[in-house]
Amino acid sequence: MILCANFFWNYAQQKPVKKPNILFIMSDDHTSQAWGIYGGILKDHVQNKNISRLAEEGAVLTNAFCTNSICTPSRATILSGQYSHRNGVYTLSEAFEPDSLNIAKIMKANGYQTAIIGKWHLKKQPTGFDHFMVLPGQGRYHDPILKTVDNWEDHYKGGKEYKGFSSDVITDFTIDWLKNRDQKKPYMMMCHFKATHEPFDYPERLAHLYKNIEIPEPASLYDFGMASNGRTFNGQSIDNLGERYIKASTGPWWTDYPGLPFDLDGLDSIQARKKIYQKFVKDFMRCGAAIDENIGRLLDYLEASGEAENTVVIYTADQGYFLGEHGFFDKRLIYDESLRMPFVIRYPKEIKGGTKLHDFILNIDFASLFADYAGIESPAQMQGRSFRENLKGNTPDDWRKSMYYRYWLHSVDRPGHFGIRNDRYKLAFFYGQPLDKPGTDSVSTAPNWEFYDLKKDPKEGHNAYHDRQYAKIIKRMKAELIKQKEMAGDSDEPYPVMKEIMEKHWN
Repeated sequence: MILCANFFWNYAQQKPVKKPNILFIMSDDHTSQAWGIYGGILKDHVQNKNISRLAEEGAVLTNAFCTNSICTPSRATILSGQYSHRNGVYTLSEAFEPDSLNIAKIMKANGYQTAIIGKWHLKKQPTGFDHFMVLPGQGRYHDPILKTVDNWEDHYKGGKEYKGFSSDVITDFTIDWLKNRDQKKPYMMMCHFKATHEPFDYPERLAHLYKNIEIPEPASLYDFGMASNGRTFNGQSIDNLGERYIKASTGPWWTDYPGLPFDLDGLDSIQARKKIYQKFVKDFMRCGAAIDENIGRLLDYLEASGEAENTVVIYTADQGYFLGEHGFFDKRLIYDESLRMPFVIRYPKEIKGGTKLHDFILNIDFASLFADYAGIESPAQMQGRSFRENLKGNTPDDWRKSMYYRYWLHSVDRPGHFGIRNDRYKLAFFYGQPLDKPGTDSVSTAPNWEFYDLKKDPKEGHNAYHDRQYAKIIKRMKAELIKQKEMAGDSDEPYPVMKEIMEKHWN
């Protein structure tokens, strides 16, 4: 009887486990090359005090990848834990349907307050959030319009204007919500910046950065085409960005760039590309500096409020971006600059500061991680896995050793493709078909293969598909690619043209 009484007394003294808050900060296109903590030619130039602070106090993921490198699909995948072919968001044109599987709904149903402030980019009204305040489409950098339940209209309509620079305004409203929420409940807050998306704008206070400084150039900046590297498509040349600057300088254009007017008068192709790159990368880093400042404001709030210890803080970007590598800008491709998602996470209760995680983590995994921290079992429909144990140094024996990628928004210069990457090699099949997806080019392109040895050629400067020494490796990887497609549930059965192409070009 005494033993029984002691048992219940001890049980009563145990405090219930306090569920952690989750602050998920995400930017648009803020690629790893511009974070500094990943090294590279820009590491001594980027302003990254607060990103570095998170890295020193948490873990940096070195092999986090998106599964479809374009804004809208990546965001749908993060919310749903599903590949594009499962959540139905393949390109920039589809909406994330309100009745879709959504981690916010799951967190809310299990006692979490949920909110999203900033970029949404999924067309229809957010669901699963107690509070939302989101940009229409891309939104504006200056005096942004934000939409709430009170003034919602689908797509680009609705909302109210707020004075200030976008990243500052989004942070202001995020902190306001954190201050005024129900303090008795844990929360999941998604703070999503428009930055660093084109036109790479910045607040006036950062306009002085990089004046009279020449920024180092990537080795492949002066790659002018396919002849020297075996690439099988043209891609989005950085020269096109120069043309956009000029058009915006001389007449109406779809956006306004900072620092105009711009011209290339009297310059040869090398001089012109140099000038375009210097403007582009400086604007990009100024835009990124504003993000870093606002991350600092959020971290300072958590410290001042006493919530830092019990809050999981994540900073990531929805995909990578080319900053002149391969002579490109933009993203979309399976090349690492586009494929890699920079990712840092801090949770003092579990994650040792200064940790680096090299496991393959995908954006399909994020929702399962959030659920795990909340003590919720991931729904079976989610295709990812929690990497909470990985972050503590306990990687499961059966963790993935390779990843599957598919880009659906086919165009002539960046064809539809799928492929796989492991720690040494990358294989991609550019099948070149629109497959009736909205926003795609109707013109198909000839199917082609690309293969890269990432140990010998980490910058992916030589397509080694036809190099005899890799024949056996490529054969094995083709088999693995089929296996990965099947595991992802990505069947091309709805597209008869794909069956014909694969039968003809697979061997």
